[in-house]
This record gives sequence, structure tokens and C-alpha cells, in this order.
Amino acid sequence: MSIGAEVPRDRAKRLLGGRGRFVDDISMPRLLHLAFVRSPYAHARIEAIDCLAARALKGVVAVLTAAEISDAVASWRAEHKLFPTMAAPEQFALATDVVRWQGEAVAAVVAESRAVAEDGAELVAVAWAELPAVVDAKDALAPDAPRLHDHMDGNLAYTAEIAAGDTKAAFERAGHVAEEHFRFHRHTGVSLEPRGIIAEFEPSEDRLTVHQSHQTPHQQQDLYARLLGLPEHKVRVICPDVGGAFGLKHHLMADELVACVAAKLLARPIKYIADRLESFLADVHCRDHEVTARMAFSASGDILAIEVDDLFNAGAYGQYPRTSIAEGNQISRLTGAPYGHEHYRANLTMAFLNKSILGHIRSVGHPIACAVAERLIDLGAAKLGLDPIELRRRNYLHGDDFPRTSVGGIEFEYLSLRDCLDKALAMFDVPRFREKQAALRAKGVYQGLGIATFVELTAIGPEYYGEGGQHISAQETCQIRLEASGLVRCYTGATDQGQGIDTGVQQVVAATLGVPLEAVEVVSGDSALCPVGGGSWGSRGAALAGEAALRAAATLRRNVLSIAASLLQKDPADLDIRAGWVMEAATTHMSVAEIARIGHFQPYSIPDGIAADLTVVERYASKDRLFLAGNGIQLATIEVDVDSGIVTPLRHLVVHDCGRILNPMLVREQIRGGVVQGIGSALYEELRYDNDGHLLTGSFADYLVPMAGEMPDIDVAHIETPTATSQLGVKGAGEAGTAGAVGAILNAVNDA
Repeated sequence: MSIGAEVPRDRAKRLLGGRGRFVDDISMPRLLHLAFVRSPYAHARIEAIDCLAARALKGVVAVLTAAEISDAVASWRAEHKLFPTMAAPEQFALATDVVRWQGEAVAAVVAESRAVAEDGAELVAVAWAELPAVVDAKDALAPDAPRLHDHMDGNLAYTAEIAAGDTKAAFERAGHVAEEHFRFHRHTGVSLEPRGIIAEFEPSEDRLTVHQSHQTPHQQQDLYARLLGLPEHKVRVICPDVGGAFGLKHHLMADELVACVAAKLLARPIKYIADRLESFLADVHCRDHEVTARMAFSASGDILAIEVDDLFNAGAYGQYPRTSIAEGNQISRLTGAPYGHEHYRANLTMAFLNKSILGHIRSVGHPIACAVAERLIDLGAAKLGLDPIELRRRNYLHGDDFPRTSVGGIEFEYLSLRDCLDKALAMFDVPRFREKQAALRAKGVYQGLGIATFVELTAIGPEYYGEGGQHISAQETCQIRLEASGLVRCYTGATDQGQGIDTGVQQVVAATLGVPLEAVEVVSGDSALCPVGGGSWGSRGAALAGEAALRAAATLRRNVLSIAASLLQKDPADLDIRAGWVMEAATTHMSVAEIARIGHFQPYSIPDGIAADLTVVERYASKDRLFLAGNGIQLATIEVDVDSGIVTPLRHLVVHDCGRILNPMLVREQIRGGVVQGIGSALYEELRYDNDGHLLTGSFADYLVPMAGEMPDIDVAHIETPTATSQLGVKGAGEAGTAGAVGAILNAVNDA
């Protein structure tokens, strides 16, 4: 089956048949369950913890506090060498003396069942001394604000400026200036399967085995080994079927680490599955920015300069091991990225406050960078009296502008902005919509059209995390083994959480090697079986794992043809592999399965000096760049009920360039899913806190997510501009839908 074919996900049939194997489906002898005592306060001192009643409860095996686990697990700091001035307070698996956000765990109850563990948690008596809380960055940065961390002078976590050109002079000579203040609220990933972990420790071997709903098994292997003081080869992390992740599950979470500590201390398997309230409280959150921005235009409509000030409401700590900075960093570097302008200034101010930790969730920072610039474009068009679509086209980077290092410091190989716009306009009749819009408005019906152009940074290179000092692999490795039966077994470091990367890798291997798709089996999600890789996050799976798979398959193909040529007394250059058979022009010689049998059981028949390895390993890291940049455009139409304020999405259109496409069907569904999450972010989803830092939206009764009735028709089309940085030519696609949807919805509502 060729690359570019539309085939269903390899594991879809099993999952749809109810045969999935998620963490909570796993059981084992002597299994214990974990529940947490979490702080009801956003900021409080722990005066005392009384565990006697909980320990006396029948079925409770242990109650652990920071004191009981201090010798078994190390603390950590969310540091990053690329951001050396960023504050990184020490963090602990369980709070020691002060809690700094509601939901922070102070004790863990281990019992024979989850129900008993929860009953035990209710019996733990904590003496609290509530402290003043700050839940807004402006308040947190005030000189007299309560400090979250005593060793710091205040709550300023990080500040930075990016500057290019002379924005002051550009604004002074501008014919028009568009300016706006934005508030982007806090939300989270809401995966269908909550976080879950089973940790099992074998004391006779000093070995930890973890089954976890996660995106990055090798990262977790490294973190658990270092924090628990174990040799890395003594830790195995297995990620079975994962029911959604969205970046939510590629961090270290303190409560999951506690499960590993408990397993080590008690020498019994420990299971922890977050319930939905815990998910809202303790999962990583995202966004929560306040942005003021302005854009300068010439009298004829050229963008002269952009200025952005981002106030980042971070959580009580930085997320580990990636830190929380990426969202603010992307906003400051990406705002206005599709447009040609030479004068740019972005200020980022990040504050610690008494809320849950901010992490990296789908399309980190991109939706804000896009929405800010696209709103300013619309405002500028109104001031200039120009069509907003043509104003975009006029200012797009194109042609000889590439390759280019943007004013935000990002390298762009090529952006197909005009091609995407032309395709979108061919699919959507704007003049007809405007006629219909005017007719409906006369009847008191308000519809709007919004457009958003976005740049999507994918497949982070080793320069970001490698030089940043984190133990996060920026490479991907692929091992391919031709079994004696003729099956091709492919081991990859990329992981599948529903996006279908297993199938994409399967297609690459089948097409490159020349065997049927069903002859390739992909194995992933196991740090012991699979070669070291970074997992799937940041739209990196196809771009990095796909390229590694292509290289491994090409090597195996050469070996198979070398063996065949030696046996047939032919020149390898004259041979080909098609549909699992070695061919010479139209002549069929022998099957790949026959070569596999010979290679495994009759290797003596292969002459010395012939490359005859039937197990090959290749790796790939796209060096000398921070990201691969994709791009696209989104059009959204909505209807606003001006009496109730209810916004109803009507139609959504995405034209996207992610380079060469492995499987158009899977990419379309990735983008559709991303659009739905973007619609949720724009219209429904919000984690709300009161002034004391108490979470007000702790269930689906008040934290709304888009359901089928809120989803419009979503049309997806593609431009394919392969990257020249790899043989495969693939860029990432997983975050594109979310990246532009917020801006498109924002502009559509304002247009209505």
C-alpha cells in the first residue's frame, strides 16, 4: 500500500470491538489502590497531618506523607538552559510544609480497593493555616502581593523581550494603528481516558515496571529512574492503548510518581486512576494569558510593525521536565508570523500564582498568537476600508521571501500561504455568503465569517530540548526485523494515542520495503522493547518517526535484495521488491518470506561479505533547526443569537500544508478533532476560579465541551509542500486544527 493511501487505523477494529487494553483494564495479583488527600485551599500551611484513623481502617495498607517518602524519592526543578533566568522552585512528590494550589496532594492512602482508599483519605485529618492567595498575574506581581515561594523576592517567574527593527519609529510614521486587549482563559486537555498508572516493583531485582496512560515511555523511564534512584535499565515503562492525550500526558505528574514510590516501598503493585474531579484539579492546564497588542499599517495597507505584551498567568510551579514557558515563548515568537514586516517587539511576563500548574497542551501558544494577529488584521482592514481577505494576501510572506528567519527568530523553509488562501476561496463562495449575511441581518439574524491564517511549529529539533538540558529525546529510532515467517515487525519510539501514527509508520515501511500493508506489524509504547525515542507530542510523530522508519526500511530492503541477488546470481540493481516478491522486470523470482526463511535457518547459504542482516536500526533527528513550520488557513461561519449570546458554529473550512501526507484520511480526522478542541476553547471550555483560588468548574456539569450538536461541518483540504530536510518530506499536522480555530471563531463572532 503506497504512502498517501487512505487506510483505516490499524488498531481501530480492535478498539471499536471493545477489545482495547487500557491501564484500568490491567490487573495483577496483590494489586493495591491509591487515593490522595488533596488541599482544599489554594494557599495554606500544613500545621499537622493525623493519619491514625486512616491507618486503622480495615483494608488500608499504608498512609504516606512527605515525611514517609522523603528518602525514597528526590525533588526536582523545572529548569531550562535556554531560559536561564527563569525561576524554578523546588518541587516535591507530596507537599511538605505549604500547599500552593487547590488540589495539591499532601498524603496518599494505599488500600485493598479504591473505595477503601478514598474512605481512608476522608479520615486523614490535616490542620491547615490558610494563607492569602493570588489568582491573577497583575495581583501576583504587585509589590505587596503574598509570595508563593519564600526564597523568591516576588512572584515573577520569567520576563523576556524579543525585538527586531525599530517599532517606535514605525508606529510614529504609520497611517493607521489597530490595537486590542485580549483575555484568553484557562482550560485543559479533557482526554476521554483520564490519567492512569500501575506501578510494580520487584525488590529481588530492584526493578520497576510501570503501565501508564502516557505519550512518552522513554522520558518516563528516565525520570522515574533518576527520581527514585534506580538504574535506568531497571525501569520499564509500558504505554498500552491510550484514550487520548493532547499533550496532557507527556509531563511528569507528582501523583503518578507517588504511585511508583508506594510500589517501591510496599513491594506490591499500585494502581492509580484519576477521577474526573481530580483531572480538573490536578491535570496540567493551558492558556491563561492576557495580551495587549497593536499593529501599524501604512496608508496603503502594508503591515509596518507589531508590538505584543503577554502577561502569562502560570501556575504555582513550572511543569517538569518541559517547563511551562513554551506557551508564552510561542506567543512572543509567532504573533504575526505569516506576514512580511521588519519591525517587531514582544514582551513576555510570566507570574507564579495559586493555581494548578500550566503545561503544554495541544497547539502550545499557537491559538493565541494566531488570534491576536488575525483580530488586528480585521481591525486594520476596517480602519483602512479594505477587504480583510485581500489585506492578508497583500501582506503574506511568499516567493522570494523564503527561506527566512522571522522577526520572532523562527526559521521558515517555505510557507504556502497564498496557495492555501486560493484553495480556501475556491471552496467557499465569500460573495454569496456576504449577500446572504446582509439579507439575514435585515431580518434580525446575525451570521459572521471569520478567517485566520496560522503558522504551525512542528517536530521540535534537538536544538530546543537537547541544548535546553532536559532529558527529552529529540530523535526517533526505528528497528525493523524481518521474521522467519516473512512478517516485518517494526519497533518505533513514537506512540499512538488515537492519531494513527502506527498506521502511518506501517504505510511507510510497507511502501519503502515493497511488501503488503498487512505484512507489517508496528510495536510501540514500550521502553524495553522499542528503541529510544521521544514519543508522540508536538506534531512530531510522522515527521521524525516516519523518517526513521523510511530509513530503516530502505536499509532492510537493500539487505533483502543483496541476499536475493547472491542466491539468484543477479545484480542487486536489476532487482526490485513488489507486493512481497523479488522481481526482475516482469519476472517473479522469489518471495520476501522465502528470503526470510533462508536468512534465519540457512544463513550458511549466503556468501560472506553480503549485507544479510534481517534486523536493522536507523535513527533520525532533524538537526540545525528548532522546528519544521507548517501553515494553513481557516474559515469559520457562525450565527449569534443577540438575545441569549449563544454562538452556533455553522461551517468550518481548513486548508493546511503539512508537507507530504502519509494518510489523508487520518490527517483530516486529526485536523477535525483539533478544530473541535479549538471551538471548545473559544466558546465553551473554561476552568474558573474564585478570588481565593477555589476551582468552580470541577465537573462536566459546568465545564462544557463541544458535543456532536455543537460541531459544524468541517471541510479539510491540503496543499503539499514537502520539506527538503528529510527524504520523506513530512511536517507535523496534529495541532493545526486547534491553532487556527480560535482566531477564526473570534473573527466570525465580531463579523456577525
